[in-house]
Amino acid sequence: MSFLEQYNYWVVIFLMMSGFYIVIAHGNLVKKLMGLTIFQTSVFILYISISKVIGGTAPILDDKYNVYSNPLPHVLILTAIVVGVATTALGLALAVRIKEAYGTIEEDAIQEKDLQQEGSTE
Repeated sequence: MSFLEQYNYWVVIFLMMSGFYIVIAHGNLVKKLMGLTIFQTSVFILYISISKVIGGTAPILDDKYNVYSNPLPHVLILTAIVVGVATTALGLALAVRIKEAYGTIEEDAIQEKDLQQEGSTE
């Protein structure tokens, strides 16, 4: 198999590593959420790529077709997309609440303020 035959897997690897790097390298909570979304998208592409059957058609019984694609992975990805959008929306709502409570969405500043509050209560 050549590189061009597997380009979708290379795209998956690039997106997965990019999303993972964004989550690890950035302290901004919104950037972390976007990194998670990119990572999640790469997993969707991976499942769709794996489920593709060359020459396969929709599973409609007909004498003209012998090879069928399994629709289950596609249905699972549609469900995962809905869950991913809901999770991202929840994460963004939490980021807004954190911004209101702490005045920032930078992870280091939030931890510093928490440590200051713990020190002042003791």
